[in-house]
Amino acid sequence: MMDRLEELKQKYQRVLDLIKAQGVVLAHLHLEKDKLFLKGRAPSAAIKNRIWDEIKQVDPTYSDLTCDLTVDETLPQPPPPVRTYTVVKGDSLWKIANHFYGNGAQYPKIIAANPGKLKDEKSVIHPGDVLVIPD
Repeated sequence: MMDRLEELKQKYQRVLDLIKAQGVVLAHLHLEKDKLFLKGRAPSAAIKNRIWDEIKQVDPTYSDLTCDLTVDETLPQPPPPVRTYTVVKGDSLWKIANHFYGNGAQYPKIIAANPGKLKDEKSVIHPGDVLVIPD
């Protein structure tokens, strides 16, 4: 049978994964009064709020969790997420740029973000190719 700490860690695994991905530094992760106790520092208020949003997604009452996060802006910020797109039949760079930017003429941004795959506007793309789509 799983012990209580492991049970709660498993329940809140999505939160623990997000904590790791967002650069939150945990000082404590243990069982206290039959609750999972998390204490740590988040790189920003936005990240702290994102962690809380995820906690509430897992369990809106979070009655089996105590989470004490402070903001420490001296911590490194996590890298921005990389947006990708998988090419499908019938796609063109113009069509993809139009979808993401509302303007097909923005396709050079996609070329610039994919130097190993695309050289210029004549580059051929194939279904299944994964392209980085910059902001």
